[in-house]
Amino acid sequence: MSIRSITVAALISIILILAGLWVGQNVNLLPVAASANAPLYDQLFRVLLSVSTVLFLTIFSILIFSLIRFRRQMFESDDGLSLQNNLGLEILWTAIPAVIILVIGLYSYDIYDQMGGMVPLKKADNIYQSGKQAAIKGLETEQTVLVEGDKKPQDQKVWGGIGLGTISTENHTVPIEVTAMQFAFIFKYPSQNIVTGELHVPVGRPVELRMEAKDVIHAFWVPEFRLKQDIIPGQLTLLSFTPTRTGTYPIVCAELCGPYHGGMRSQVIVDEPDVFDEWLVTNTPSTVAANSNLSIG
Repeated sequence: MSIRSITVAALISIILILAGLWVGQNVNLLPVAASANAPLYDQLFRVLLSVSTVLFLTIFSILIFSLIRFRRQMFESDDGLSLQNNLGLEILWTAIPAVIILVIGLYSYDIYDQMGGMVPLKKADNIYQSGKQAAIKGLETEQTVLVEGDKKPQDQKVWGGIGLGTISTENHTVPIEVTAMQFAFIFKYPSQNIVTGELHVPVGRPVELRMEAKDVIHAFWVPEFRLKQDIIPGQLTLLSFTPTRTGTYPIVCAELCGPYHGGMRSQVIVDEPDVFDEWLVTNTPSTVAANSNLSIG
């Protein structure tokens, strides 16, 4: 291979890599980021988009070059030259994807770990329980985790979830119980005994979701939060996040759960802390009952 060919190949490779990096950093295909863990996810997405762009441009360029360079010439009727068993090329096109997949896999694992996805299940449940007990003093909660070393399981198992690394044990954490069923999400605020069909959370404060399914597997997905977590029958799923942007965002069930799966939607409303506190007070059953009595009187 001549020096000229090596130089041209090196320049083309540099151009393809720069093009991939530019696309990854400047082309935004994601919705608005509205949670604390969204930047981590977006960072991983940009890396994947850059790698994908480089691979696409490389393969597409080789394809176009081959179509032009090795096209059948006029008056040619014979088959082209048969080339087989090029060990060097086979090693090259096997090694490069293997290295790319390994690097992406390790990097994805690190991002998932930073988002809290690798927190041990028992530790996750202990953190959740302590945070909930601190937020709701006097409220009795069931311990539903398998005790390490105990051969006899408790009534329910606990399934981990993304975001557990951000769980806080401070009093300002908002605990919410989520029930998924065909075909709706039900949200309960245990400290105020509020039950609603839409999720209200305060901006800038950590939120802890304790989720369970009543029938089949569902999924809690908020694209703007970069969160998707399965909700499994017979197991509690714990999920934590911190909203960073006020607004109204869709909640979508991302697991096929039946004939009306496409209609299983709700919304999460992120309010300023004072607006959220006012909403809690207004929707507390005692306040609702008092307002009803006043309106009747």
